[in-house]
Amino acid sequence: MQSNGLSQPYTRGQKLPELLKQRILILDGAMGTMIQQYKLTEADYRGLPGNTRFADHPGDIKGNNELLVLTQPQIISKIHEQYLDAGADIIETNTFGATSVAQEDYKMAGLAREMNEVSAKLARAACEKYSTPDKPRFAAGAIGPTPKTASISPDVNDPGARNVTFDALRASYREQIEGLFAGGVDLFLVETIFDTLNAKAALFALDEFFEETGERLPVMISGTVTDASGRILSGQTVEAFWNSLRHIKPLTFGLNCALGAALMRPYIAELARICDAAVSCYPNAGLPNPMSDTGFDETPEITSSLVDGFAKDGLVNLVGGCCGTTPDHIRAIANAVAKRKPRVFYRENAEALS
Repeated sequence: MQSNGLSQPYTRGQKLPELLKQRILILDGAMGTMIQQYKLTEADYRGLPGNTRFADHPGDIKGNNELLVLTQPQIISKIHEQYLDAGADIIETNTFGATSVAQEDYKMAGLAREMNEVSAKLARAACEKYSTPDKPRFAAGAIGPTPKTASISPDVNDPGARNVTFDALRASYREQIEGLFAGGVDLFLVETIFDTLNAKAALFALDEFFEETGERLPVMISGTVTDASGRILSGQTVEAFWNSLRHIKPLTFGLNCALGAALMRPYIAELARICDAAVSCYPNAGLPNPMSDTGFDETPEITSSLVDGFAKDGLVNLVGGCCGTTPDHIRAIANAVAKRKPRVFYRENAEALS
């Protein structure tokens, strides 16, 4: 990001930097896990019978969770409110896959901007319902990685092949950003990053938006370590990942998805050692288990105990849950870390971590 963009005051989310110094903040849990419990049919995803807008849309659209803000908004609002009731300070918009690049899979690329704006409005309304002077709530515009990668070839026989360009990602992310901002988000969350080049396209689009509009919101960044190698899919170690994006000066920097808290701990500890931003962590509820109601093994008690260990050791500033987590997980996490002190920002007090 350019220096003049970084010098702008936040237009929204102004209270977040100070709150992160005062206590450990709570992010919400999984959206997909909660949607799965409704066991929606193809007709439900189309909004039938009450909403006939997508009645004749070609191809199956079951599984397009981002579409539900248009066809089943009451479900998305209820999920947001369940997480807020559980103690979440920040909830994510239901826009993980609401880019034109991702929506091409459902032949709905043209709906991307609308999805983002409507989703942001739903999240913002839920936040306003639950906010109090002592506990303001914030809506984070969720920006996912897309199903395509700018760094890795989709063809094992052609290492130079790519199925998406940086400029195509940048344009798609810009459209998403504009929709989220118009809908009223307080901050942006570039998350589940498996390819740093994809993330840079999103962050470049954010920088352009901030520069051109004169608006600036806090930016959170969260990557995904895919296995015990300690690397994201495009090959970077956690330290390399941080060093390649630290110039953004994000409000928070951390990890989510792919691993449960137990396996994520060494990588969070590494970030806590080197990172001069607030550190975030929202792990999966352990390892996948298709026999479980949520698709994952860990109970709220187990996940919250592990996350509390991070807090006890001064590693984190923001915690929540990813795949397999529910409002019960978030409530347990919020209760567990309530009396823990947040990690000291290196950027704010270098001597404290030297």
